[in-house]
Amino acid sequence: MRVAFVGKGGSGKTTMSALFARYVASQGAPVVAIDADINQHLALVLGVGEPPEPLGAHLTELKDHLRGDNPRVPSAAAMVKTTPPGRGSRLLSFEDLASYEHGVTTAEGIRLMATGPFNDDDLGVACYHSKVGAVELLLNHLIDGQGEYVVVDMTAGSDSFASGLFTRFDLTLLVVEPTRQGVGVYRQYRDYAADYQVPLAVVGNKVHDSADVDFLREHVGHHLLTWMEHSAAVRAMEQGRPLTLGDLEPANSDTLSMLLKHVDEQEKDWARFGRQTAEFHLRNAHAWANDRTGVDLSAQIDPDFVYGP
Repeated sequence: MRVAFVGKGGSGKTTMSALFARYVASQGAPVVAIDADINQHLALVLGVGEPPEPLGAHLTELKDHLRGDNPRVPSAAAMVKTTPPGRGSRLLSFEDLASYEHGVTTAEGIRLMATGPFNDDDLGVACYHSKVGAVELLLNHLIDGQGEYVVVDMTAGSDSFASGLFTRFDLTLLVVEPTRQGVGVYRQYRDYAADYQVPLAVVGNKVHDSADVDFLREHVGHHLLTWMEHSAAVRAMEQGRPLTLGDLEPANSDTLSMLLKHVDEQEKDWARFGRQTAEFHLRNAHAWANDRTGVDLSAQIDPDFVYGP
C-alpha cells in the first residue's frame, strides 16, 4: 500500500513518516520510504548517516528505464513527470523499487530513497516539483500489492497539490497539531482533495491532554483517526539521541498499530489510479508540457492499457 504523510511545516510529519516506516518494518513487512520534502530530513530521522543519491540527479536514466519500448514515448526528452505507462513500458514490481540502486537500506531494513535538495544550479530558477517528478513517475509505473508498503514524506502544507502526485496513494495521513494553524492546513487539504476520491485520515500530533483531543474532534470531525501524545522519547530522538520503538509510550505504540491496521483496510483502486493518471497528464500537457517538449503529449495515453497486476 502507498501511504503519504502530509501536514503543516513543523507538524511532525517527517517524524511520523519515520516512526510508521519503522513500525511496519518491525512487523516483518517490506518498506520503501521516500523523502519528497524539500527539507530532506527523513534520512536523519531514520538514523542514516549518508543520505541516498538524489533521484532527481538520475531523472533521464530513470525515464529511459521506465519508457522501455513503449512506442508512444520515443525518448526521455518526450517524457514528463506525469507521463503514464502504456503497452511496452517497463513496469516496476515492489521488489524492483526496493532494489533501485540509488537508495540506501537502514539498519532496520527500510529502503530509503530521496528526491534530493536544491543544488546551486536550481537556486532562483527552479521549483521543487522538478525534483518530486521522479517520485510521481515511479508511482505511475509501480505495481504494488497487499503487504508491501511505500511511505512518502511529502512537501509541507497544500504544496503537495502542485502536481498529480497527491492522487497516487491508497491513503493520505494528514498530521495535525491541535492549533488553529494545524487545522487550517487540514481544511485546505480536505477541500482540495474532495473532488478526487483521495482517502484521507487525520493523525493528531503533540497532544498534551483531553482538551487537545476535544479541539481536534471539534475542528476535524470524522477524519480524526487517532493521535500521538506528547512524547519525551520522540523529543529525545529529535535532539539526536537514539530511540527504539520499545522506548515509545504505550499509547503512542498503540497509535502506530492503529495506523497500520487502517492502512491495511484500504482497498487498492487501480481504476482510479489509471483515470487520474490520464487526467493529470492531459492537464499538464495542455498547460505547459506540450510547449516544453514540442510534441502533443496527449498521444502518450494508451487507451488499451490496463492498470494493475
